Amino acid sequence: MKIIIVGCGKVGSTLAEHLNQEGHDITIIDKHSEKLKFLSEHIDVLGVEGNGASVSVQRDAGVKDADILIATTNSDELNLLCCLIAKKAGNCQTIARIRDPEYFNEMRYIRDELNLSMVINPEQAAAAEIARIIKFPSATKVDTFARGRAELIKLSVPEGSKLEGLRLHDMDSKLGCRVLICTVERGEELLIPHGDFTLATGDVVSFIAPHSVASAFFKLSGTKVSNSVKSIILIGGGKMSYYVAKMLEGTKISVKIIEQDFAKCQMLSEMLPQTVIINGDGTDKQLLDEEGVGVVDAIGNFTGIDEENILLSLYEKGISKAKLLTKINRITFEEVIAGLDIGSIINPNSITSDHIVRFVRALDNSRGSSNVETLYKIAQGRAEALEFRVREDSEVVGKMLRELKIKPDVIIACITKGNKAVIPDGSSIIEKDDLVVIVSTRLGLGKLEDILE
Repeated sequence: MKIIIVGCGKVGSTLAEHLNQEGHDITIIDKHSEKLKFLSEHIDVLGVEGNGASVSVQRDAGVKDADILIATTNSDELNLLCCLIAKKAGNCQTIARIRDPEYFNEMRYIRDELNLSMVINPEQAAAAEIARIIKFPSATKVDTFARGRAELIKLSVPEGSKLEGLRLHDMDSKLGCRVLICTVERGEELLIPHGDFTLATGDVVSFIAPHSVASAFFKLSGTKVSNSVKSIILIGGGKMSYYVAKMLEGTKISVKIIEQDFAKCQMLSEMLPQTVIINGDGTDKQLLDEEGVGVVDAIGNFTGIDEENILLSLYEKGISKAKLLTKINRITFEEVIAGLDIGSIINPNSITSDHIVRFVRALDNSRGSSNVETLYKIAQGRAEALEFRVREDSEVVGKMLRELKIKPDVIIACITKGNKAVIPDGSSIIEKDDLVVIVSTRLGLGKLEDILE
């Protein structure tokens, strides 16, 4: 597909890289020639210098033949204008990045009235992920499928856990609850494990289970139970802290935000009446101790500086048993950062990219027998978890899973029929309108039939 991206910042660059890996024809519009030159030297994209809201610039970028225009500049209003012009000049699908909290309750209206294909808010999407993670303190990442009926949860096997030395074949009988281990990260190695695989301390596993079973699995495996977070401190009063606090309003979790800018503190106190706002330097050790980082249940390090967030998390790891959430904007040293013991790493840019890649892949295969409903990158992007809706009869419909010739690097992790999500076995059958979750190290699957040899 031909895709135009307006804005060469962190989100635009991340998106260009991911969509380029998908094999799409990418053109980027930006006013800064240096940014365009740098990006075009690293990935296969065409750069067009100029204002993305200009009709002539969009035409130079090929908007008349484009399938999608994605506006990711730092201005919400400019993004909307870019999309409106693209609709008139090229009649393509349009996606706008909207970040301002003032538009929080108007997103659906904006999308529908301006005829946008999609509106994405990076910080809001990241906050939704954080809210899911808080439910399972031992998890480092939680993704949902089937509209929340099933969850893909990532955790490290702790020392002394019942998972240590457990063979996957024996998991159902030993633990008494049915989950499916989809991937195992052991050192630098990423595995799609089989039944004879034995778990070890330090393995980073991603497992999928219906929502009701996931909580039981944590208890039975000897890790922390859910709903144990009663208090959280958010360091940095930016958009992400706002959205996290907003999502936790009405829950029994007490929220405290530490922000250095007094004017921003005043604004936050008006917008978040149920949240305690502290005016102070979140990197001040004395202030952190006074505000209770040593006894709080969770800490979110959400300043605008990656290095600051990493150092804060490393410090807090030594003085607290809190669930740590670390915001990282750049992904240049992703492998190094992933090796640090800094809790759950939250990258709004990658989360945004995952949402848009899912939309693009679904659009690219919209005439097929199945469609991508949900997509998550896992294991630092080395594997994918995808949810397909089976819309028509296909090769996989009506047959038991053991009868299908499935590729070796693919696992069918969950099947949702109506309102019930189940972990499948060899006798399970896929039917029309089912939601099917696939986990694979084979990247770029566009339709369910791609899992077959």
